[in-house]
Amino acid sequence: MRAIMLQGTSSDVGKSVLCTALCRIFYEDGWKVAPFKSQNMALNSYITRDGKEIGRAQGVQAEACRIDATADMNPILLKPKKDMIAEVIVRGEHYADMGAGAYREDYVPKALPVLQESLDRLAEEYEVLVMEGAGSPAEINLKDRDIANMKAAELADAPVILVADIDRGGVFASLVGTLTLLDESERARVKGFIINKFRGKFSLLKSGLDWLEEHTGLPVLGVIPYADTGIEAEDSLALSKLRLKKQDETGDALKVAVIRLPRISNFTDIDPLYDEPGVTVRLLASVAEWNNPDIIIIPGTKNTTDDFLWLTETGLAAKIQEAAQAGAHVVGICGGYQMLGTTLLDPDGVESVHAEIEGLSLLPLVTTFQAGKRTVRTMGHVSGATFAAGQEVQGYEIHLGRTDRGEGGIPLFTLEDGHMDGTLNEAGTVWGTYLHGVFHNRSFTRVWLNDIRYKRGLELVEADVKTEAEMREASYTELASLVRHYLDMEKVYEIVGLTQPTRT
Repeated sequence: MRAIMLQGTSSDVGKSVLCTALCRIFYEDGWKVAPFKSQNMALNSYITRDGKEIGRAQGVQAEACRIDATADMNPILLKPKKDMIAEVIVRGEHYADMGAGAYREDYVPKALPVLQESLDRLAEEYEVLVMEGAGSPAEINLKDRDIANMKAAELADAPVILVADIDRGGVFASLVGTLTLLDESERARVKGFIINKFRGKFSLLKSGLDWLEEHTGLPVLGVIPYADTGIEAEDSLALSKLRLKKQDETGDALKVAVIRLPRISNFTDIDPLYDEPGVTVRLLASVAEWNNPDIIIIPGTKNTTDDFLWLTETGLAAKIQEAAQAGAHVVGICGGYQMLGTTLLDPDGVESVHAEIEGLSLLPLVTTFQAGKRTVRTMGHVSGATFAAGQEVQGYEIHLGRTDRGEGGIPLFTLEDGHMDGTLNEAGTVWGTYLHGVFHNRSFTRVWLNDIRYKRGLELVEADVKTEAEMREASYTELASLVRHYLDMEKVYEIVGLTQPTRT
């Protein structure tokens, strides 16, 4: 098996997206290719077909390779729960909740055999491995315990390409500085640079590229233009950029407000709403940002009780209750669904020290937190909402706790295993579900939005609805075409040690 690794000068330089592009390019060129990230810290996760939890980026990259994702593609996932405490997930399953110090001193020394075993299994099945680093390889205070960058490259004997984000500025300093802070053996692994997210005029950049190549002796393999690729984001830093997404404000647009919880997780759930015509989406974290939305969405969270207490302290809880009483539509997903109920119970202290908390009381639900996480892909159909009765839906669940539906709550979905998920109020204006990815069921989303438009006397949107699979596949193909155009793939193949296939 051959491998290539992209490492960044910092977080959010675009490593995940570029790795996705390389995965699709190698696939298009006829190779059996798979992604790999040794250690990932992210609250956006992906559920594999066998119910294992990995970083969302590796799930997306596996889709670009047209293979099923496995836990070996991201053997260690860290999901922050509180300050300095994270859930440690090893090969897709809960291992422990650990403080940063304990993880660094106690677990990291045990991790290398785990990584090597995953690499060995992937090597048995695939010809090319596209590896992704985490953050920067040059964090000198962390390097002796960094298993996400150069140590992973060493285990796979992978050459490294450094990626820098020119959009944030300081691209030459970040590349040269990163290279300088690496050990001699680490520097020897670096075979070139990619400059990402370029918006300017190339002729004005050329002299800087010439200097960089002369100063370092390494080639600039490509300058990739800034593009909204439609590929799902993983890093929470990407949340701030959602506000830059193009919005359709023509006509009477429905205003959607997404509550930006402090521990928001799987925020890619809201991505499809940005694609909907006649919809504007805003993230808000304070009452001052309130703008009388038509729809309020409370997304998933890694800590429901702490984030609900924040919701109360900021005054947003009262604002949501007032809006619901005035006729606004409110949706909760996973942790947000739990918040919509009357009571949150935590008798064993699974999530917090609070044994009982009163919820928003917008749905007749009682949630009891219990040890043991449900992680599963699932599908079913709409059974409780007349506006979409019978429509098929699919998604995935990642949650702690059991939610019991009380009198007056209408079950929303009937799932393939026979159990009922979600709850709808009698007015049809408030609903919640454990189903992550619910809005990626694009026909369901369009019908739901049109039902709100109909009730408000607005013009319905009649444009065709593409399936999620069609949109994702188009995104991977478009991204690969873009990167192939701007990246010197001949040199990339040379670095990997493979012969580039002749393309017609």
